[in-house]
Amino acid sequence: MPVEHPHLRSVMPAALDAVGLATTSAGRTSAEDRSLLGLPAAPRVCVVLVDGLGVRMLAERGGHAPFLRSAGARTLTTTFPSTTAAAITTLGTGELPGRTGMLGYSVRDPGHGGVLNLIQWDGASVTPREWQRTDTLFEQLAGRRAAGEELPEVVSVGPARFVGSGLTEAALRGVRNVSAELLPERVDAAVAQLRRGAAAVYLYWGDVDHTGHVHGWGSWQWGEEMESTDRELRRLERSLPPGTLLVITADHGMVDVTDRVDVATTPALAAGVELVAGEPRACHVYTRPGAAPDVARRWREVLGERAWVVDREELVATGLLGPVAPERAAAIGDVVAVMTGRHAVVDSRTQPARSLALVGMHGALTPDELEVPLVQAVV
Repeated sequence: MPVEHPHLRSVMPAALDAVGLATTSAGRTSAEDRSLLGLPAAPRVCVVLVDGLGVRMLAERGGHAPFLRSAGARTLTTTFPSTTAAAITTLGTGELPGRTGMLGYSVRDPGHGGVLNLIQWDGASVTPREWQRTDTLFEQLAGRRAAGEELPEVVSVGPARFVGSGLTEAALRGVRNVSAELLPERVDAAVAQLRRGAAAVYLYWGDVDHTGHVHGWGSWQWGEEMESTDRELRRLERSLPPGTLLVITADHGMVDVTDRVDVATTPALAAGVELVAGEPRACHVYTRPGAAPDVARRWREVLGERAWVVDREELVATGLLGPVAPERAAAIGDVVAVMTGRHAVVDSRTQPARSLALVGMHGALTPDELEVPLVQAVV
């Protein structure tokens, strides 16, 4: 996937550069990223990430988001896999998943061989810092402060449970965390931090994604959640100190799934397979030694046009993951199945019932999942 067109990986480098906090990532300067996105210089910036809000969702259900609709969102491309662990780490580092090793919701743990959840990190044989070794953009700035350079503060606003969590350590380490739970509280906290002198504030909101997973983004519940989110984003825009650059984006979109294939009850998919991880829309399939060609063939036969099935080497060669760090190549499935349409592959042997029942899913390459909005305004 080329990244010279507007891409999520450029958002945080560009936003920090807009307030004079220069960084480098993916072989690029933050000034190049800011030029690509067209962000103006500003005395302060507020970056908001609305988890799970795709461009097509916003277009089709824009009546629930009058503020975002009227703000004139541009379209960015997010990461592959189009999922939170990959995308937020890309936001925080400016690097694509091949470099960070954040290759999906889960991968195979290199120590015990089971599932390594890249958001929660429960029972992992490696720490987030051992796994994701690339400095975050915030660590770059912290290093310069430690060397004696005077730089203004960068703050992240989110729930208390995120402070020190696995994903936070992988994606956002080096930033100062301010805890706030409900979205109105987070808006108030972000405004307060900017008024107290922070140069940049990052605000995360996850309930749009959660509601879409449980009920589907076509549901009335999703519409209600989007309406309340949009109201608070409008209030944020009206409350920010004058001259603040407001940037609103998302990590991925979503598809409401209508067809699930269960590996546990499909012998042709289970044969030769040791573990299925990743996403129901982008599966990492880890095979028994030497079984990958046969597994790939059977998955292609069973899934047909419902999936694009490739082996590890084929996927790496596409460039979709960006340059792959040698120490993380083995984390990619021996076979990878990327779903099309509204299809998904699940495995009831390892996935909990609540996960199997999700309506909204993401991770694959459809525009519904890959295209995310970029709203920018100087208030």
